Amino acid sequence: MPSRRHSPRWTFALVSAGGVMMTLDVTVVNVALPDIARDLESGLGRVQWTVSAYSLAFGALLLTAGALSDRIGRRAVFVAGMGLFTLASAACGLAPDAGTLIAARAAQGLGGSMVFAPTLALVAAAYEGARRQAAIASYALVASAAGALGPIVGGVFVEALGWRWIFLVNVPIGVLVVAGALARMPGSAAPGSAAPGDTGRRVDVLGAVLAVGFLLALHYPLVTGPEAGWTAPEVLASAAACVLLAAALVAGQRRGGGLIDVTLLRIRALSGAALLGFLARLSSLGMLAFLTLWLQSTRAYSPLQAGLLLLPLTGSLLVAGMFVNRLQKAYAPDVLVARGFAAQGLGLLCLAAAGAGAGHAVMVTGLVLLGIGGAVIFPPLMGVAVGTVPTERAGMASGLTNACYPLGTATGVAVFGAVFSARLDSGIGGGPAGAGPLREAVETGRFDLLAPALRPLARSAFSGAFTAVCLAAALVCLLGVVAARTLRPVPASAGALAERPRTRAPQPS
Repeated sequence: MPSRRHSPRWTFALVSAGGVMMTLDVTVVNVALPDIARDLESGLGRVQWTVSAYSLAFGALLLTAGALSDRIGRRAVFVAGMGLFTLASAACGLAPDAGTLIAARAAQGLGGSMVFAPTLALVAAAYEGARRQAAIASYALVASAAGALGPIVGGVFVEALGWRWIFLVNVPIGVLVVAGALARMPGSAAPGSAAPGDTGRRVDVLGAVLAVGFLLALHYPLVTGPEAGWTAPEVLASAAACVLLAAALVAGQRRGGGLIDVTLLRIRALSGAALLGFLARLSSLGMLAFLTLWLQSTRAYSPLQAGLLLLPLTGSLLVAGMFVNRLQKAYAPDVLVARGFAAQGLGLLCLAAAGAGAGHAVMVTGLVLLGIGGAVIFPPLMGVAVGTVPTERAGMASGLTNACYPLGTATGVAVFGAVFSARLDSGIGGGPAGAGPLREAVETGRFDLLAPALRPLARSAFSGAFTAVCLAAALVCLLGVVAARTLRPVPASAGALAERPRTRAPQPS
């Protein structure tokens, strides 16, 4: 029985606070970019790297941080990450120029990955049985709500206090989380140290470097390709490096004794949960930027007003999340995930109709369905990720699945950006002379820069591009419905490898 000092509720509260901070910082900065560029006297293109630097660093270290947490202790990695994130947040808020801000944002991303990677393992270790399932569902709800609330929170801080406070507010919260984790979160030796064959094993430094390099090279083209061009030398070089690093990483880890247990990837449910998490982030957060831009451009809303218009999404996510634990008791994970993707797909079809001219009610219906789908998808995936592996490998499984989330978001932005751009070119291709300035104004939603005679064409082209993005995202959801079959239990006769981790996992009491 845990002491009151080390109650599971403390672990859940601290991990949730960390998850909220990390998730918010993925989306909260977007609405502040114009103010940052003006205040630091820098171009908007350069300042956009405050978003990219965080995403690149965050995604690159997740897998390594999850594996390291199994070796040196999950609380140790969590506390170190929160400390780095807090210091980097202070540096962001006090940054005198854009270069300093970008570097501090990269440090924020490194700290954020160390906080986020072991979270599922920490929650799973604090609870057992049905309580574990409920705790994971609640954590997924809190983290998802934080991501959806990012534009609103950012708009409030930017308009009320200034852009620096979206970073400075992290400092007191981070200090409290670090202090709380040291005092209230149970500490232990590295979870993997007592596992058979793990005694005395050193950290695989080369494997860690290769894993970070691979994920960084994988993310970089997705982040920079839409703006620099897919045939740009730096994009092609990064893609080539990604292939080489992947081959080196796999070769090194297959010899055994490395940082990553590649045999875990053979567990169909775990691989399926990682893939489905990738698809879910691709179809939701990957198109969120285009949804926000559509709201701001077609109706001339401020960042705060656009954020408030997303409240049907956030509200439905929170309400539906209250019932997810009951649903998990009644339905298998594959059924819930498939229905969640179906709900999101229908919501995206509604938004596509709204982009084509349907009324406000259709738009609200689409946002509500998106929220319900997100609430239903992620808790079962998180439960599967840590429930199908041995206890001493839960951190690695958590890092593996969490690494797929920012990758899905980056892929979504890149893929949907290409769809948006192609449809935009088609929409304005037959327009009058001056299509170049017209395209630039439409792409950024600045219809006020256009002559009144060109605005109908601009709005039509933008709405058509947004509709195309929604339809493409709906196709991703259809793929998710089909891929949810991978979460079905493997029959006992299907092979001992897939079943062995389950027999070693802690059984519900």
